[in-house]
Amino acid sequence: MGKDQECSFLCSQTVDRAGVKRARKLIEDGYVAEWIVDNLPGATSFVTVDRTEKYYAAGFKIGSKEFSSVSGQPKYVINNHLTLVIRWRQAPGKAGDHGGKVVIGFEVYTKSIGTGDRRESGCPRDVRNPKDDLELYIHPNNTRLAQKYPSASYLPDEDELDDGATLTIPYSYSVYFREDTRVEWSNRWDMYFKNQEESSKIHWLAIVNSVVIAGFLTAIVTMIWNKTIHGDTKTRDGPLEEGKVRIRRKVPSGARTPRTGEKSPSGLLDKFDHDDSLSSDEESIEDITGWKLLHADVFRTPAYAGLLAPLIGSGSQLVFMATGLLVLSCLGVLNPSFRGGFVSVGMGLFIFAGIFSGFFSGLVYKTFGGVNWRKNTLMTALLIPGMLFSTTFVLNLLVWAQGSSTALPFGTLVGLAALWLLIQVPLVYSGSWFGYHKCKPWEHPTKTSTIPRQIPDAAWYTKGNYSILGAGLIPFAVIFIELLFVFRSLWQDKSGYYYVYGFLSVISLVHILTIIEVTIVAVYILLCSENYHWWWQSFLIGASPAVWVFFYCTWYYLTKLNMDGFVSALLFFSYSLLACAVYGLLTGTVGFLTAYGFVRRIYGAVKVD
Repeated sequence: MGKDQECSFLCSQTVDRAGVKRARKLIEDGYVAEWIVDNLPGATSFVTVDRTEKYYAAGFKIGSKEFSSVSGQPKYVINNHLTLVIRWRQAPGKAGDHGGKVVIGFEVYTKSIGTGDRRESGCPRDVRNPKDDLELYIHPNNTRLAQKYPSASYLPDEDELDDGATLTIPYSYSVYFREDTRVEWSNRWDMYFKNQEESSKIHWLAIVNSVVIAGFLTAIVTMIWNKTIHGDTKTRDGPLEEGKVRIRRKVPSGARTPRTGEKSPSGLLDKFDHDDSLSSDEESIEDITGWKLLHADVFRTPAYAGLLAPLIGSGSQLVFMATGLLVLSCLGVLNPSFRGGFVSVGMGLFIFAGIFSGFFSGLVYKTFGGVNWRKNTLMTALLIPGMLFSTTFVLNLLVWAQGSSTALPFGTLVGLAALWLLIQVPLVYSGSWFGYHKCKPWEHPTKTSTIPRQIPDAAWYTKGNYSILGAGLIPFAVIFIELLFVFRSLWQDKSGYYYVYGFLSVISLVHILTIIEVTIVAVYILLCSENYHWWWQSFLIGASPAVWVFFYCTWYYLTKLNMDGFVSALLFFSYSLLACAVYGLLTGTVGFLTAYGFVRRIYGAVKVD
């Protein structure tokens, strides 16, 4: 440690024709290697166009594709010599007073050096200015084709032939330690994100876009709220007693017979004066239209209530997990130096939130009038977690078959299954028991009639898929700009780190607010069309942005990514569909709870006798 080494020989690797072909493919696809020193990834150093700042990109290229100046044919060279520059400074605090040092930068510079002109140790004689590079090339063996086609004037290269020909690749490295006092220990990760600072303007644009959309929806919701809550609970005489609607009289078309001793009206003005003096006892019931007609049906138990309750429970579990991850990320607890922390902490929060899943599922199930709470608990504990685990397991088998290093080890899958079955399932059972037996069901402000009301024909835009997809487009418009950065970090960015959790948290809050407001507007339109099937409709409206996100994934795959092979495409779309399903379950739960609160409020404030 702290001692420079100009060259150290590492090893020699012998590869056959198949290995050379695979290495060419990796170089063609732009694969990079990543080494780690003191939890810092080895980085390729770049300089801005004006040469005023330097920034890092995690990883280094394993080779490059070049073109011959003579023939113009492409050739592939492998980077077999690495120069490692480790930047350090005095450790902060008491450790620095005692001579402690910390690593604040890890740079990797690559070179391709041929096999000739080397020392006995294996290191090249001239590391700084090598004479030639090492091309990934084995001379073709055309003996078999020459014997088969003796009169042919051209024979193609037969690279697939396994004739025992090999290529030996020597690997070496250099190490240099450089003190650098310009970077503090606490800011050593900033170099990996400097190239993303210019994108902050776009992040602010995304926030402005989302706030404008949310503000427009807020105005609409305010109008609806004033009309339903304040407008319908007032009459010409002032506010009502006990929140009941004062029913106004329908003015008849003809004059009535005057009572004994009462002067009959002699003119038009006398008729108006007479009508204004009527008492409430003489008023007749006004014909009520719209959402108030549904007071006896609006809280009727929905179809497939036994499925909706577990979905709401699992959705509340995801809401807790997502909130915890965003809070911890904004506080700096989850950061790039905590490798695997986002996934590990997210898994822990998901397992712990099983108690919330069981509680909300049991409470909703009891509100729906369910009696078999153990069956509901079992569905809550196994349905969504089982779908996630089984899908991940099947996709992981495909990754195993491809020989990828990203495949989850079998022991990890066993550990996940144990966490699910031994910890989460008991937590779900406990929460469900408490929610079903110890808590009262949500009380409805109106009574439900025995005979369901017939639903009239409605406009096309309030039917089924049209209203659901149309409502989901608005929340998607709030997040689609930020989605571009998230996808770029996941699939394209060399650093592979998404760090702007502050922006993401603001966008997420506005996004949830938009879903709440869109659900209120959509449910109000549905009720005004005298359709009381709002339970599933509100859940699907809340989940509908997930459909647009999946469309966005498809567009991103077709226009931005360069993936080859059926398995790669299958993995991309499968994981994208799984992520969209989880996202839709979360937002669908938000939509359902919002709609339930809204419907209870308006029917609790406006009672129709």
